[in-house]
Amino acid sequence: MAVITITDADFKETIEGNDKVIVKFFAGWCGSCRLLKPKFKRLSEDERFQGVVFAEVDAEKNPEARRAVGVTNLPFIATFNSGKTIAAEATSKEERLVELLGEI
Repeated sequence: MAVITITDADFKETIEGNDKVIVKFFAGWCGSCRLLKPKFKRLSEDERFQGVVFAEVDAEKNPEARRAVGVTNLPFIATFNSGKTIAAEATSKEERLVELLGEI
């Protein structure tokens, strides 16, 4: 599954309209965010995570989504199951992403 880009306008709809969602918050100036991007894309194509919606939000351009999750640092990952927040933390480690995906 491809990584979709969401904004303040469709953040809530995406979270509540899908069973399992992982969202990456990033900024264009963030070097760690750029390093995380190919890892996040690779995981989105991993068969183990079929059925999970992979989304990304530009944290600088979408303050409502950023505040809804409590983004404190970038890159920031949030996972949701049936609209409820399961985890929300700053990380750029692929191993941690795999763990978070397993907890959804």
